[in-house]
Amino acid sequence: MTVKKSERLIVKFITNQASKDEIEALNEWLKEEENQIVFKDFVKINYAVDAATYTFDSSEVKKQLTERIQKEKNVFQKRIFSSYYKYAAIFILVLGGFYFYQNSNLFHHKENVVVPRQDDIVLQLGNESTETIDISESKNVTDKDGKVIGKQEKNRLVYYKRDGEGELVYNTLKIPYGKKFEVQLSDGTIIYLNAGTSLRYPVQFLKNQNRHVFLTGEAYFEVSKDKLHPFTVNTKEVNVEVLGTKFNVNSYSEDRSTDVVLVEGKVSLYKDEKRNENQVYLTPGIKGSNIHGQQKITTESVNTDYYTAWVKGSLVFKNASFESIIKKLERHYNVTFINKNKMLGKEIFNARFDNEPIEVVLKYFSDSYAIDYKINEDQITIK
Repeated sequence: MTVKKSERLIVKFITNQASKDEIEALNEWLKEEENQIVFKDFVKINYAVDAATYTFDSSEVKKQLTERIQKEKNVFQKRIFSSYYKYAAIFILVLGGFYFYQNSNLFHHKENVVVPRQDDIVLQLGNESTETIDISESKNVTDKDGKVIGKQEKNRLVYYKRDGEGELVYNTLKIPYGKKFEVQLSDGTIIYLNAGTSLRYPVQFLKNQNRHVFLTGEAYFEVSKDKLHPFTVNTKEVNVEVLGTKFNVNSYSEDRSTDVVLVEGKVSLYKDEKRNENQVYLTPGIKGSNIHGQQKITTESVNTDYYTAWVKGSLVFKNASFESIIKKLERHYNVTFINKNKMLGKEIFNARFDNEPIEVVLKYFSDSYAIDYKINEDQITIK
């Protein structure tokens, strides 16, 4: 195991984000005495634990682990904490005199451990009532009359197809920072919603009417083909019309531009009302961009993987300013950055992170670019 990989596993374990397989890999790695020394040094340096001051109480650690298992609602997380308990013995031996319990957290000092905020996914129904979505649940979805119109499969809503008559009824999904969600519309279209995104959509599409949804934020669309009923994504700045295709729309209000990246098929972009002369057509591998407040839509060739990696949990920064990077990190991890280094904000970086804890991301920037920072729960200050 490389040094970088072992450090990532250590950080994931410390921050309660390691999977069962990752814990087992770390456990196997720690069987080597020299690796135990590396582990202790890493913890001591990066988590400010003073071995001379604090003592370790293994029974207290086991007690807290048990309590956390009982309180944890998410089934997958329960399995993770069960694994922690199962492998607690070797970590107790490795840490020796380190005291790593306080207030249900593993380490006494939390200076270098981020504690993200936890906000709920909210579903606003057509009658304006709202409900929160627990991604650990699976249940039926009903309309205002109690009729089953779909189902929730944990982090995904699926609406059933049926004959649409009468008036359109719109629901709105609001995804907070730090979370993602999926929805399958009644026509079979699948939409992946990124953190900080709001999507307004019909519960059922009506016969002989085009399909419209309204987006703020970022989403990846796999639109079900229907030549008779075009599918339009309406954003504040740009409208995207398709028949059946795969594409990514990034339209956060706080960003400088709205970007549409086409992966498969063909789409047209236009501002305001659609006219023959104001449509811009995209082919696969092309990005269409509109700077907010301007009329012009520009196009360029891009690597689509950079723009769709977020769907699988990855973060890709290509020629990105540090200012834009921390904005994406805020959304992805639900934290707040305070950048006191204004010169750094304009610097350009390239990096990729695949499902890494934010501590790993911060350590990368610190090690690679000597960026100094301080953590206070969910707030990260760049010095």
